[in-house]
Amino acid sequence: MLSNPINSYSAVANAFRVAKDYEKAKTAYEKASKGQEMLSSPWDAAKHMESAATQAKELSNWKEVGDFYRRASELYIECGRSQPASDALEKGARALADTMPDEAAQLYSDACTILEDDERDQMAFDLYRAAAGIYIKLEKYSDAVSFMMRLGLAAEKCNATNSQSKAYLSAIIIYLYAHDFKQAEKCYNDCYQIDAFVKSDQNRCASKLLAAYTDGDIEEIKHVAQSSAISNLDNVIIRLARKLPTGDVSALKEDIVEDGEEPLDENDLT
Repeated sequence: MLSNPINSYSAVANAFRVAKDYEKAKTAYEKASKGQEMLSSPWDAAKHMESAATQAKELSNWKEVGDFYRRASELYIECGRSQPASDALEKGARALADTMPDEAAQLYSDACTILEDDERDQMAFDLYRAAAGIYIKLEKYSDAVSFMMRLGLAAEKCNATNSQSKAYLSAIIIYLYAHDFKQAEKCYNDCYQIDAFVKSDQNRCASKLLAAYTDGDIEEIKHVAQSSAISNLDNVIIRLARKLPTGDVSALKEDIVEDGEEPLDENDLT
């Protein structure tokens, strides 16, 4: 029977792990996982694969960390277990966030997709935020916005209107931090089509912020950035908001005028 050798691999792996011989422990966990697959036991195979990933992390073998957590996730999917499948990818993402941030963001994205496909969107809220945070660090602001918009859509499905509106305000702030007023304005106009956002404090805050940019009013921008609507966002977004404006808003005002949006002449009442 196969089970005895497989149990032996597991026992040997645990012994190597305790002895901090991570390379041999990793290899033994991989073999134990393969054995469990041969026994048609994907759950146990996934558990051993996660243990192999933990040993790879100790060895700073980051590519293997990602590969092992991905394989563990696939095995959990075989069991029909979306939550541990997503959790495995999240563990991989957290492990790789500093050394392989692009791969970490992709792992977060795939973890979200697993939950979305199983209609467990609410369990993915923190994953969207984590992925957005990584992309902000990488200065990939459009990618960060896309995750905030995914969060907004997931929140809408769950009737989590506060989380939805916070996600949309966060997206607008990210664009403003990137000094892309036109995209911020477009994002706001898109979000304004959603009734829950229109009625929210976050909408009022975003409206004031964009108006201050249009007026070239630096003090008002800084004032709005201190508002409670922004103070209740994620820390990474608060930090961005408190650094606004990041560019020359007077030049922005000139651009708006050039685009045909003439400022109101109070003496012209015709």
